[in-house]
Amino acid sequence: MTTEEMRKRKEELNLTYRQLADMCDVPLGTVQKVISGITKNPRHDTMIALEEALSIDEYLGHDSHPLPKGKKQGEYTIADYLALPDDDRYELIDGYLYYMEAPNYIHQLIANQINIKVANYISSHKGKCVPVMSPADVQLDGADDDLTMVEPDFFIISDRNKMNKKRVFGAPDFVLEVLSPSTRKKDINIKTAKYEAAGVKEYWIVDPDKQKVIVHIFGEEPDVYVYGFDAKVPIYIYDNDCVIDFNEIYDYISFLL
Repeated sequence: MTTEEMRKRKEELNLTYRQLADMCDVPLGTVQKVISGITKNPRHDTMIALEEALSIDEYLGHDSHPLPKGKKQGEYTIADYLALPDDDRYELIDGYLYYMEAPNYIHQLIANQINIKVANYISSHKGKCVPVMSPADVQLDGADDDLTMVEPDFFIISDRNKMNKKRVFGAPDFVLEVLSPSTRKKDINIKTAKYEAAGVKEYWIVDPDKQKVIVHIFGEEPDVYVYGFDAKVPIYIYDNDCVIDFNEIYDYISFLL
């Protein structure tokens, strides 16, 4: 894409500079200068990152799953989200609707194994935390917010008062997302920033293709750790006492890899 094509695509998607910067993991100032034409000779890797981010169709829905009429991306509310057909899965983040394709078996098996291990740990310690697997609605910014509803693959709630029969109001303590091709940029860029801003304490990104686990401990220094699937990964919110052995998980899912 040329910078002019990028500018038009940004407007078509109704993206802010901040949202685009989060999507492509490029500094905000750089994105502004490139798209506006101030930077005449942008770095090649910057242009590639911008083009990849602007080429995704998550914002536009799919032909078989069109977005609701009458509004633009950035204007959708929880009422619009709740009015979507039951057979279609979307997430709503800051007024933007993201279509969610059905997860594959590797995705589900990883999330389920971690759910089992965490649930067993909580039960053995007679804890009150609640582990939850998708699909489950999380009104991430609390009951007063009308623009965000997410469905993490797995999360842990320590404050049961945040839950009712239909959804969670506010940030979970722990969130895990398993990457898939259709959600990769959203989970790595947009959701990392969103979960941190909402008050999530710990965010795990599991990448089955690269066999890595990226752990964000928000508010700590250092705040990012990267593990392989041969590692035992501690859960920070449990003072590293609860450990997930990814070698065991790899053995469990390896027949599908």
